[in-house]
Amino acid sequence: MPSAIPILPEGQLAPQLARYDAALRSRRLKSFAVALVIGVCIVLSAVMGEVKPAVFVQNSGRLGDYFWNIAPVLRPDHLGGDLAEWYWNLDHWLKLLWDTLLIAYLGTLLGGVGAFILCFLASANLVRSPFIRLTARRFLEFCRTVPELVFALLFVVAFGLGPLPGVLALAIHTMGALGKLFAEVVENIDMKPVDGATAAGATWVQTVRFAVVPQVNSNFASYALLRFEINVREASVMGFVGAGGIGQDLIEAIRKFYYSDVSAILLLIIATVMIIDLVTERLRHRLIGMESGR
Repeated sequence: MPSAIPILPEGQLAPQLARYDAALRSRRLKSFAVALVIGVCIVLSAVMGEVKPAVFVQNSGRLGDYFWNIAPVLRPDHLGGDLAEWYWNLDHWLKLLWDTLLIAYLGTLLGGVGAFILCFLASANLVRSPFIRLTARRFLEFCRTVPELVFALLFVVAFGLGPLPGVLALAIHTMGALGKLFAEVVENIDMKPVDGATAAGATWVQTVRFAVVPQVNSNFASYALLRFEINVREASVMGFVGAGGIGQDLIEAIRKFYYSDVSAILLLIIATVMIIDLVTERLRHRLIGMESGR
């Protein structure tokens, strides 16, 4: 069977090969330049961060020793007694863990409501005014740029110790993070329903309500569930600065070297986060499946 690949004459083939070689060299030079910049940034980061491999290797065994110290002593012939001694304060820890879940829930709820309101104002396909759009975006950037612990410290000073500073800190950071994600979802919607609602004389609020929200509901819920998972973990360390939750007992046990208490509290937190991850993952997959099945 004759080949269907055309063979160019030498006079036409040589310039094509030369252009291909030049493009290949240019791409290699760009790749080398990018790799060089990344390498320089890594070296500078290591220098500025005082990364010392020799010190790391010399002291790496301490971390293993710490985990060995917090591991409980469980003997098969006294397993019940050892478990009871390990979780001697279980009722109190479960109460604090419940407080942590409530902090994460309220923070996610309040932040999600704020993100839902602001995301439409930050979407370029819905708001033509650059002032409104940029103001909403910059505000969301501020909310998600400042770490939750910084907000929690400020609110502890303002409102005192307790769960309230943790709820407010998580709500503000959640609003900034979810606001960006929600705005990106809105900017990727099908604009035909929006154009139809506008042509029919709908107001901006009516257009958002009937043409935009039905398209983004499932994605919004999915992102909110994912954020709730994150906030449960964040709420667990809010107690480090006195913002309520089980983190208060965890940091106290760490500071006072109550090794068995540290491992018991950590195991409770890990088990809780794993369960929540599994449940919310199923819910997210179901919501995404509902949207794709429409």
